[in-house]
Amino acid sequence: MPATVIDGRAVAARVRADVGEGVAEFTSEHGRPPGLATLLVGDDPGSAIYVANKQKATAEVGMRGFDHRLAADATREQVVDLIQQLNADPDVSGILCQLPVPDHLDGVELTSLIEPGKDVDGLTPVSAGLLALGREGLRPCTPTGVMLLLEEAGVQLE
Repeated sequence: MPATVIDGRAVAARVRADVGEGVAEFTSEHGRPPGLATLLVGDDPGSAIYVANKQKATAEVGMRGFDHRLAADATREQVVDLIQQLNADPDVSGILCQLPVPDHLDGVELTSLIEPGKDVDGLTPVSAGLLALGREGLRPCTPTGVMLLLEEAGVQLE
């Protein structure tokens, strides 16, 4: 079976264009753009790059970005308080709590505190449950992206 090269950059450009259109529609309908809040606890270099790229992509499609960075020694209470503030903020449409978090914190617990409707990573228990049941809901972006690339390549999954 010959290898097939998938042009991921072209697919990503189409996805970003589609998202940009959706952002414009949302902005027109609600009078404000959707907003993505990122939360990074600590100074893991790979996580910092990932979060910076998410904020850059957010701006490129016309969304508002809310970039929150806490020190590696931030307490559980500080992180929980910030997540609760973001959940309550109507300008924040989605929340991404970057994992891993420092060892004294529980990433699963923190992620589970995100309102399911703002869980852009699809990692809360509600999102995972909806996925397991085959119901509509927010999905983790990496597997969603992989499925899109496979579809683009015409791969039939069984």
